[in-house]
Amino acid sequence: MFLAYLLMENTHWKTDISPLLASTFKDLYTGDVIGSDIVANWIKSRGGEDVYHEAFTEELQKLVAEYNCRLTEADRVEENIIQAQARARAEEERAINVLKVDAGEEFHKMGLPPVASSFRWIVDNELLRKNHLTCPDDYITDKLPVTRAPKGKTEPGYMKETFSFKQRISSDLQDQMTTQIAHLQKISGSLSNVSLSTLTLLSTPDSSHQTKKKSNASQEAAWKGSKCKAEGERECAYLAKLERRQNYLKNPRFFPPNTLHGGKSLVISQEKMEKIIAEANKGDTSFVPVFHVNPPIVLFSDYEVGHVYEMTVEIQNVTSTCHHVRLIPPSTSAFAIGPGKFPGKGGMIAPGMSCQYVVQFIPEYLADYEDYILVETQVSEPLQIQIQAKRPAPVLTLPRVIDCGSCLVGGIKVTPILCRNEGFSTGKFCIMPKKAWPPPNFMAVATVGFVTQDPFGIYPAVFELAPGQSTTVEVVFFPSSPEVSQQIYTIVCDNCQVNDVTVTGVGQLIALELLHVTGGESSPALGEVTDVTAQHLIRFDPQNPHTTEEKNLVIRNSTHVELPFYWQIIKPNLQPSVPEEAADFTKIEYKRDTESAFSLNPEQGVLLPHADHEFTLTYAPQELKTYHSVIQIVLRDIPESPSLVKEGMLQNIPQYKAEDVIALEIEVKGSTEPFQLLLEPYAIIIPGESFISVNVRKTFKMWNNSKSLIKYTWEKITACNIVEVEPHTGVIDMNECCEFELTITGGKPGRVSHNLPCKIEHSPEPVMLHVEAAFKGPLLCIDVPSLQLGLIKWGESVLRTFEIKNLCQLPARWRMQESQVCLAERNEEVSPFTIQPSAGEIPPLGSCCVSVQFTSVLCQRLQTILELEVENGEGSHLPVFVEVQTPQACLMSSHLALTEIYTGIPVKATSKLFNQTQLPAKYLWGKLIGSQAAFCSATVSPASGTLGPNEEKEFCIELKTNITGELKDLVLSCSIEDMTEPLFLSISGDVKGLHVTYSVPCESGAASDGRQILQSPCDLLLDFGSEVTFKDIVKRQLIITNHTAISAPFKLEAEYFTGYSPTPEEICLSSGHLVKRRGPITKHAAKRAQSAFAAALLSHGKGVAFHVQPSSGTLKAFQQLIIEITAYNNMWGEYHDDLVCKVGDLQTKLIPMQMTVKGCPIFLQMTGPQTQQPIIRFGTHVSGGCPVLRSVRLNNPTPFDIRLDWETYNQVKDDKKLVDLLMFFGDPFPPKDVDENETASTGSNSELEIALELDQPPIPCGSVYPALQTTDESSGTDSKEIAQEPATQKIVSVLIRPHEGVSANNPYSVTPRQIVVPGGGSISVCISFTPHVLPETVTEVQCEGFALGFMSLDGKLAKTVPDKVLRKHGYDAPPLRIDLRASVRHALLKVDMDHDGEMMFYSMASDLIPDQPLLGVLTDSVMTQSLKLINCTKVPLYFRLLLSTPFSLASTDLQKSTKTSHSKKEETEQQPQLVLYPQQNMLVKVSFHTTLELLTYQHLPDTQMLPGFQVLQFENGERKLKFSQNLVIEYSNHSTQLVPVTAHLTVPVLELSCDTVDFKTCFVAQTKTEHVFLSNRSGCRSYWTALLDEQEKHNNDLEVFSVSPPNGILEAREGDQPTKDVLQITFTARKAIEYEAVVTISGMLGEKPCTLRIRGCGSHDGKYEDPYLI
Repeated sequence: MFLAYLLMENTHWKTDISPLLASTFKDLYTGDVIGSDIVANWIKSRGGEDVYHEAFTEELQKLVAEYNCRLTEADRVEENIIQAQARARAEEERAINVLKVDAGEEFHKMGLPPVASSFRWIVDNELLRKNHLTCPDDYITDKLPVTRAPKGKTEPGYMKETFSFKQRISSDLQDQMTTQIAHLQKISGSLSNVSLSTLTLLSTPDSSHQTKKKSNASQEAAWKGSKCKAEGERECAYLAKLERRQNYLKNPRFFPPNTLHGGKSLVISQEKMEKIIAEANKGDTSFVPVFHVNPPIVLFSDYEVGHVYEMTVEIQNVTSTCHHVRLIPPSTSAFAIGPGKFPGKGGMIAPGMSCQYVVQFIPEYLADYEDYILVETQVSEPLQIQIQAKRPAPVLTLPRVIDCGSCLVGGIKVTPILCRNEGFSTGKFCIMPKKAWPPPNFMAVATVGFVTQDPFGIYPAVFELAPGQSTTVEVVFFPSSPEVSQQIYTIVCDNCQVNDVTVTGVGQLIALELLHVTGGESSPALGEVTDVTAQHLIRFDPQNPHTTEEKNLVIRNSTHVELPFYWQIIKPNLQPSVPEEAADFTKIEYKRDTESAFSLNPEQGVLLPHADHEFTLTYAPQELKTYHSVIQIVLRDIPESPSLVKEGMLQNIPQYKAEDVIALEIEVKGSTEPFQLLLEPYAIIIPGESFISVNVRKTFKMWNNSKSLIKYTWEKITACNIVEVEPHTGVIDMNECCEFELTITGGKPGRVSHNLPCKIEHSPEPVMLHVEAAFKGPLLCIDVPSLQLGLIKWGESVLRTFEIKNLCQLPARWRMQESQVCLAERNEEVSPFTIQPSAGEIPPLGSCCVSVQFTSVLCQRLQTILELEVENGEGSHLPVFVEVQTPQACLMSSHLALTEIYTGIPVKATSKLFNQTQLPAKYLWGKLIGSQAAFCSATVSPASGTLGPNEEKEFCIELKTNITGELKDLVLSCSIEDMTEPLFLSISGDVKGLHVTYSVPCESGAASDGRQILQSPCDLLLDFGSEVTFKDIVKRQLIITNHTAISAPFKLEAEYFTGYSPTPEEICLSSGHLVKRRGPITKHAAKRAQSAFAAALLSHGKGVAFHVQPSSGTLKAFQQLIIEITAYNNMWGEYHDDLVCKVGDLQTKLIPMQMTVKGCPIFLQMTGPQTQQPIIRFGTHVSGGCPVLRSVRLNNPTPFDIRLDWETYNQVKDDKKLVDLLMFFGDPFPPKDVDENETASTGSNSELEIALELDQPPIPCGSVYPALQTTDESSGTDSKEIAQEPATQKIVSVLIRPHEGVSANNPYSVTPRQIVVPGGGSISVCISFTPHVLPETVTEVQCEGFALGFMSLDGKLAKTVPDKVLRKHGYDAPPLRIDLRASVRHALLKVDMDHDGEMMFYSMASDLIPDQPLLGVLTDSVMTQSLKLINCTKVPLYFRLLLSTPFSLASTDLQKSTKTSHSKKEETEQQPQLVLYPQQNMLVKVSFHTTLELLTYQHLPDTQMLPGFQVLQFENGERKLKFSQNLVIEYSNHSTQLVPVTAHLTVPVLELSCDTVDFKTCFVAQTKTEHVFLSNRSGCRSYWTALLDEQEKHNNDLEVFSVSPPNGILEAREGDQPTKDVLQITFTARKAIEYEAVVTISGMLGEKPCTLRIRGCGSHDGKYEDPYLI
């Protein structure tokens, strides 16, 4: 039950989420794959600035390159296989032709097997292996045959004895037949009746392979004759019966390969098989596979419950024999086998072929499965195919034993364990107690919270982990008693794996122990009062205040649990002094001791498990009293005992309650006493007088008799005299003394007395030291009696120096200044004299140089005194005398009048200044003064300087005003140094404000004088045109003229159709000025940036955006600024708006703008937005072909949804109709649902259009009908409505439009007829083309048509915006037009040949003669020519090539052809079907075979002449054989095309110069010679043989006649004269008788034999003796 629930949960978790993905990602998930056209567009779009786009394009290019590489490799493999098949077929046909020649006419009746295929030796095995394909070498193990030189004619394979023949007849028979070849001289008489094929046997050795039936028959007859007839019949019947029942012989081809004479294996070599058979005879049997299984083991590695998995098993026959197979399905219910797929009928597998079975796996749970499929064949040993389903088990990192450690009784300890799935599959796990496994049902153990077994709990109970995923498993330990606890949990996985986990823990109680105290613990004295609850007492020795004493405490944590703690100090609870009276513990109160002198370190922390911890107890008294406290160590969050917890449980776990517990109490005590100090001596008195500032030193001591060391600090007296002690501060240990040195320095003359205090740290009273002493001061003098400074100018300074001397041996501090009495007489507070230095210190018997500087501030005559004061001494006086004067200057003109002043614009003027004295005068120009000075600013250059004596200087004054009007109260001041009153310059003038005008250039162009014609200011209008094309960018100019010198900021923007503010970079791009960024930017990049800029402007979705450039800036002085307003649009309609112009603080100016946009915004995604009409070309198709579909993606760049209603039209040639008259009731294009039913209608409920016919036949029903056909050329070509559109809804509409085509649904159609293209989105429509059936007389028909998509807007805002936008739709808006082009034609190939009109072969019979004629003539000579087939059509053509002997198709250009699928009959009886794609060509090689059989055709009678054969005899004696045929090109539609093929075969013609040679009478035994010429009158070589046929032989067969040479070769005729050869005929008479012989000259190439008769007579008469021969 539990496993079923897990499986159900697992299945639920793995539900199909494709609907969720489709609804979330929409087109990204459900869209089509990337096509080749999209790939090409993506690759062409490289070169942008989007790094993500570049990275994607680069990856896409790599994928396309890899895809093309794989296709090229596949084409290469296919080409190699097809070429190998063609070559192997040609070789097989050649071998069969050789057998046919050997066997004669009986060859077809013999039923021989096919010849051995040479495909394995031709195909490229390495190429097949490289592409992971099975090659012939994988299943054919025969060695490569050794090819030797031809020695003769071998015995055909069909004549060899088979194994069955030897078994059924007898293997002991000997061949009794012999063959003999008679000498050609014996058959010379019948040579004319011998075929040419017989003559070829002369070049091959004799063969002696005959049957052995005669010997067997003779033995059987002898056996039968030895017995009587009756007995023989009975025994024959018995033997026949025995033979039928017991002596049945199986076909050895079906024997196992490892048996004697068994079948051959395709994967094991014959040598290895012989070794296996030999080992089998010795008793060592080894299995030889009959079938090869791929894969050898069916393995399912990743599966889920409820899903169906399939795997195909291929069983390949690896023997040379056909076998039947039978599969026994597996016994496991999770596995099933589908029906097998065999290569042929009947369920038989041919050698090398394979069958396929589909193994289904439907897992019921996630455990492992094992089973097998039993394959039974004719072999005794069946084949087992192992089936395994092994899902990698999840592996958890959860330990087998989980140790929770120790925990206090009543507490809760949580141990987190990171559990990770390190396996390779997802697993779902459930944790339950060991005693609960196996559970009765899953609900009994599946808990939401913790899985508890006292005192443990584990969470979560159920979890699922994917490979590599981890989760945290929490183990809770809550002991209730101090003991060791252990529980076992069971973890169950959904793949039926069960494991146990042991959880252990130890419960403990708190236990602390004081092990050690520095100095040991103290015991209370007799009668001493102590704390009631304290377990220990620690006492400190008496200490001085603010001293510190420490003791170390060692406390042990006896538990194995960390215990957090903190120390607290409380006041003691004193027990009664009477021992008999017991303390009442219920009345004990713990109060914190805030004034305690005790402290511990550390104050808080954690006591480690079973460890000793050291603490420092510090006693630091602050006051003189006795301290008594109790220190307690308190443990934090100690759980209560479980027996005290009465509350409920939290998910079977006790509720945790904790509190702080006092684990240890220690009582501490301490006391204090004051410091004890002594001075030696207690007072110091210095005799006599000492110089001031001279240090006087004395020593003394101080003893420390206290209990602890002291820290002292001597104070310092610095008020007048300086009294100090060294060392100033320090420490004196107890019972120790310290020696000090007293230093006293006099500050003033006289006697001094002081009490110097010494502060002791933490002591309330200081220690006092009494000191007494007397002092005297220094004496100074000046070396000059007075200072004479003379006459100086006002404002200048004069400097004089003198010397002050010290006449004593003390340093003297002095100070000099002007007498205060003289300053008071002049009523001055600050002295004009500067003394440097004005004070200082002169060393003993030294001197000091002093300088006095006088600065004149008034014109006066001055007499004063400088006073010298000496510190602690007597002073002196120094008289001073000086005289001072001042300069004077004036302005040459006190008024400055300015002209042409503009507010905010600086204006410049000049003024002059004159020095009236001989003294230099310093001047400084000040600020403006007056009521208008706050609105003006002035700058003078130079602003300051010095005027020489009586100097006149010119100044430049720059004035800037911020007001308009007349300047009345404005003054500029100039200060002259040392003059009491400044100079004033008054300024006047008239200030003008900003004045701007607007103008628009007229559209008519430029005026005759070259100046622009501007519109009147009252008629300002920015008209962008009434025929603006969609997406077109229109620019207009606005001229702003500044008539003042004032620069002012301006801002211009459209009131309603305003885009966002572009960046400066985008402004640059929009104006056509490209900036350099990372190199030059191409035009394409600029155009793309312009498009992105326009899209950003139009992002508000209003259809139009007016972009002003510049939209803001500064209008300079007297500037005429041309503002360029650019109109961008992405929606048709009539638009109106105002241009808001704001310049400075002037009133806002509104300039109206208007524009009418026309055009269709919808465009095809494959063509993109373009001005030309899109054309969809379906190409050329064969007549009557299948419909061709084109999916067209329509893009809507506008912000509104546009509904399209489609209509298709055919363009008819010579159509004289000019206009169409259409009438509608209600809305011409109402919205429709999927079934094309109207969903809403504003007029009538149906979209009915009435066609008004003018002498026209009835028109079938449709949505739009042409109603008027006329040839009136005066009618307009533009579409217009007869009636004006009323304000209300139209009821009846009549439309006249130009006639462009006839509405039809064939051959072009669009589905769906009505679609809505979303704004800013796209949608696909399907356009189909159905080819017509062409008549035979028509070669090609062009199908021209177009589709119109009428646009409609359903949204109110899309149709109109009051006073801003008005958009027309339906017939009023220009439709989307897509031109459709296609053509239909018949199938026809263009044939290119060397000869015009036909293919000619010129061959000679002598081609059969090899270089060594003695080896015989060839059986076949091939001549090959090529022709080229060109597909000039625009459609792929499928065809076959047919040609019969003596012609053949040697090979075709298979790289450009494809073998299509056809039946087996077509494979065996017809040529393979080829395909030639448009504008491609194919090279076809046609061969002419010259054979000996063809040479015999010239001797056949006329009645037996073959079709197309003709013998040509020429006047010069030459003979040729003409063969004529047609190369048939049969197309897939069964139409044919003929190509003539002609061959001329030249045969040799032999001729003798005479037909008789008469030697007459010759002397016996004397040889006489005659010569005869043998000539060849043809253009072909001839291999001739001379045969001498004597009628009788005489004189013991001695030679009488001879011919020399007996054979030879006559070359072909060159020119008009034939080639000749000389035959030497000799005659030697052996007797005196008459001799006669016949010489037959015959050729090996079918020449007509020539006969030469030879006569001669022998005589013993000496007169016939030739003396030249003696």
